[in-house]
Amino acid sequence: MSTTRGVFIGTDSGATTSKVGAVWADGKTVSTKLLQRPTNAQNGPDAVIQGWVEAISDYLQQHQLGWEAVQGVGLAIPGPYESYGVLGRSANLPASLAGWNVHRDYRQALAQAAGHAIPLVMGNDGMLGGVAEAAKVRGAEKCSVLMLAPGSGLGSAYIDANGLPLEGDTLAGMETAHMPAALHLLNAKPLPCGCGRTWGCIEPLTTISGLPHLLAEKLVKYPDHALAKSTATPKEKALSLRGLAQKGDVLALEIFDFQARALGLHVANLCLALDPHYVVIGGGLMDHEATTPEFRERYLGVIRETASTYLWPVQRERIKIVSASLGDLSQAIGAALTALYQSHKS
Repeated sequence: MSTTRGVFIGTDSGATTSKVGAVWADGKTVSTKLLQRPTNAQNGPDAVIQGWVEAISDYLQQHQLGWEAVQGVGLAIPGPYESYGVLGRSANLPASLAGWNVHRDYRQALAQAAGHAIPLVMGNDGMLGGVAEAAKVRGAEKCSVLMLAPGSGLGSAYIDANGLPLEGDTLAGMETAHMPAALHLLNAKPLPCGCGRTWGCIEPLTTISGLPHLLAEKLVKYPDHALAKSTATPKEKALSLRGLAQKGDVLALEIFDFQARALGLHVANLCLALDPHYVVIGGGLMDHEATTPEFRERYLGVIRETASTYLWPVQRERIKIVSASLGDLSQAIGAALTALYQSHKS
């Protein structure tokens, strides 16, 4: 156990599950063991916050810590926001949560649980995941990091040389999932996106959300494929593709190669704007427990090859595109690190 007594907690709130992570005051991770609980967003704000606080209590107990050790809390939660701490209409959370002042309510619940006020910071879940992955990948280097994490949606983050994310003046910075894709280069058509835009968001072309549509298009080419005859739901069929690809299924591999090309073009666009030293690719496709090294390297290889065509020569030599390493812990750890970094500024 770290000899540093203070601990900073990170809450990562997703649409279905919430996770807890923590770092000591020296920045070292308390544990790599994942603690997660249902978010219960369908039951409203009070149920969500109760679950977060109870999960922290469980986490502290598991590590022989009390609330007196908590020096700060960070919350990673999908955006966009109406203002700092107030949720906007998210593509990944129930519409009923729009307008909720989550920062105020969570801060009050933390103070009640601890018996004293606890500093609370919050930010977009993708951004805070980037904080953790950036700290991991660059080590002692002083450089910027871009992270893209395709999963149910597309998490995005740009982390500056000081370790903090670019948020923008309205807290909507780096919502890159809803930028238009280069459809003409992909020979693709716009796919429906949860944000409601129809201009061809990059998110459904690179994530689970678009897999049912991509599969339906691909089955026209492969009418005798087992999935064409399957009675499973479109979502179930889509979720089976990762396993099939790792077994060499040609249809599945073509779909993930397409998604990698789409993400590679997105990487190129963002690198031309942000010029990072590292590009970290996260999400479930980079999960070392769920995917094979061969699958991950093929996916990354297509991203690198696609992006390289559009980068400046000096960028091709300098920019490193690598896989994430923290998995499902990244956003909780990033939230905890952000709380730590903000404590140094205050």
